[in-house]
Amino acid sequence: MTVEALPQQTQPPATHADGLGRRQVHAVAACYFVASFAALGLPPYLTAILPALGDPQARWAGVLYIVPTVFSALGAPLWGRLADRFGRKRLLLRAQLGLTVSFLLAGAADSLPAFTLALVLQGFLGGTFAATNGYLAAALDGPRLSRALTLMQGSARAALVAAPVLVGALSPWIDPHRQYLVMAVLPLAAAVFLSLLPEPERAEAPGATAGRAPGKAATTPLLPLYAFEFVFVFATVISFPYLIALAQQRLPGVDGTTTGVLFALPHLVYLVLAARTHTAFHARPHTGIALGFGFVALGLAGHAVAYSLPVFIAVRLLLGAGLTLGLVCLAVLAAGAAQGRPPGRMFGTLELVSKGGAVAAGAVAALANGRFGAAAPVVAGTAAALLAAVAATALTLPSLRQRWSRR
Repeated sequence: MTVEALPQQTQPPATHADGLGRRQVHAVAACYFVASFAALGLPPYLTAILPALGDPQARWAGVLYIVPTVFSALGAPLWGRLADRFGRKRLLLRAQLGLTVSFLLAGAADSLPAFTLALVLQGFLGGTFAATNGYLAAALDGPRLSRALTLMQGSARAALVAAPVLVGALSPWIDPHRQYLVMAVLPLAAAVFLSLLPEPERAEAPGATAGRAPGKAATTPLLPLYAFEFVFVFATVISFPYLIALAQQRLPGVDGTTTGVLFALPHLVYLVLAARTHTAFHARPHTGIALGFGFVALGLAGHAVAYSLPVFIAVRLLLGAGLTLGLVCLAVLAAGAAQGRPPGRMFGTLELVSKGGAVAAGAVAALANGRFGAAAPVVAGTAAALLAAVAATALTLPSLRQRWSRR
């Protein structure tokens, strides 16, 4: 990962009262990174996996691609509530072990129904991102929490870039289907390492509500956070499924390495700029979100007219700027919303909203591509991002922010 390190804390790390230290936060991020490899690296190879499982044309690849996402969304609120009740560390370990079991089942599956069941379990038993965020939110708050959430997104982006490359490099020696068995070692190792970290519970004040930080009230309303999360995920993810097809259509003769780099560019921008963006916008997240949606809209609109490699690179960089601004400022809003609320429940619901946006994006992309062609999904994403940019800009007005803060 190339996300910049968190600033050195001035207080001694690793006590229940002071939360997690810098090294412990980085350890949590590393565990999330390694556990994400199979979940993010193997789905692009479903078309190579399914023929051996009884689906010669890989017709179920599109459906199975989103199965873990759907069931992760359905399970996230439940696991979040259980984390608030029984401990965030226990539920984070449960998520890592759930991934281990599901990967083993997927790698050992010898039929399409068995493989599908393994993917269902991967989604329902996994949910490592929500569990990790809930764990961090129980120990950190304010800028420290938003920096940690930004680092977690960096872990996800780094895995998204690196995992498919590693899977492809191993494919000549290990079939992608059987790589699930190998990748199961990663979340298992993460669980062992996480077991050494403390349970990040704060002491409760007399009469405080269970799961709430004592003496603190929620500072960020949930409704705009959930709305922006859904639309942001929708607008950014909608370009993913058919980007390679669009690039090959617009850039005849382009090779696979180039299209892979084009796909990865926005995520690489995040890895380079996320820490600096947090420093610049942590005190004004609504402004950053409005700018983020604006850059996403410009980047997506540019895809529709990108007929040369330099233009395609430019619009991918624009999309990366929007992705960075949006994700970082959403992390700041989430950190504010977690203050004074049970973090497991809040991040579980946020995960449900986020996954819902991804599923909606995949469905709309498939319908738009089938009816209007490979450029149609980015047009739909542009429209959604523009509307959200207007809404986020309006919320920078004090009167409207005061009205939303009561919701």
